[in-house]
Amino acid sequence: MKKIAVLLSGSGVFDGSEIHEAVLTLLSLTHAGAEYQCFAPDIEQLHVVNHLTGEVAVGEQRNVLVEAARIARGEIKATTELEIEQFDGLVIPGGFGAAKNLCNFAITGSECNIAPSVSEFIQAFVDGKKPVGFICIAPVMIPRLYHSGAKGTIGNDSETAHAFNLMGGEHQEASVEDIVVDETNRLVSTPAYMLAENITQAHIGIEKLVKKVLSLAD
Repeated sequence: MKKIAVLLSGSGVFDGSEIHEAVLTLLSLTHAGAEYQCFAPDIEQLHVVNHLTGEVAVGEQRNVLVEAARIARGEIKATTELEIEQFDGLVIPGGFGAAKNLCNFAITGSECNIAPSVSEFIQAFVDGKKPVGFICIAPVMIPRLYHSGAKGTIGNDSETAHAFNLMGGEHQEASVEDIVVDETNRLVSTPAYMLAENITQAHIGIEKLVKKVLSLAD
């Protein structure tokens, strides 16, 4: 049975992991007969957003690992606890946390950097030639992790696609139900809620991505 790591970035679309995307990832992995282990960096969030009003909660701070534990029902590990030989691949759901906590793309765009503990975690899979799936906005990290020309998609947002290309990636437009596969680099991406209008649309692309990651792990 394959075992896949799932990297979370908090809990909640505006300041952490997109919860629908995270749960659909876990569901798709289970339906496909794979095991999973959730991980998150033990770092502070960029900020906390009130998901009812959409406003930043001034003076409030939360920890990414502690918040991500909500989605994982407490069954989660810090990224520093990774034992790479135990895993066949990695999937990274989106949500603004991927662009605020895992990296700082939301703030600096094409000048972004990946948080050190996150970079080390993902790079272990890249260096080990293990497949990685990037969902929603998470693909903006691809050019920082792979050699120039790595292929990926965030859907069809021209500004984000331009930033992806400026960083050295090769962006490919895709519809909500599509996946983009870079066979050479063993990576897969799908737009999910970058384009999805409902949970069913998001599920289609995420399920395809999970199945492809598992097939690349063969």
